[in-house]
Amino acid sequence: MLIAVILALALGTYAFRLAGVVLRDRLVLPDEVSRLLPMAAATLLAALAATAALTEAGAFAGVARPVGVLVGAVLAWRRAPFVVVVVAAAGTAALLRLLGVP
Repeated sequence: MLIAVILALALGTYAFRLAGVVLRDRLVLPDEVSRLLPMAAATLLAALAATAALTEAGAFAGVARPVGVLVGAVLAWRRAPFVVVVVAAAGTAALLRLLGVP
């Protein structure tokens, strides 16, 4: 049963992506929609990042994780190397948790 569900989801995903390629020239979007689509994608990505940074199992994740994400965001904004961003963010969250900050 599980394999059938996985295969159905895989087939649906493939069909959905194929429809985008096949219908690309046939579907004409209004100019307003075409202009707003990139902003919608960025908004969705920001919402997913905020949800992952602030919640854990449907509840507030505590202070340590958002502070770590904030440190990583500032370093990324300052164009620090990716490894530095990840290590600093994780290290900040770990240090705060070691100090007893939830």
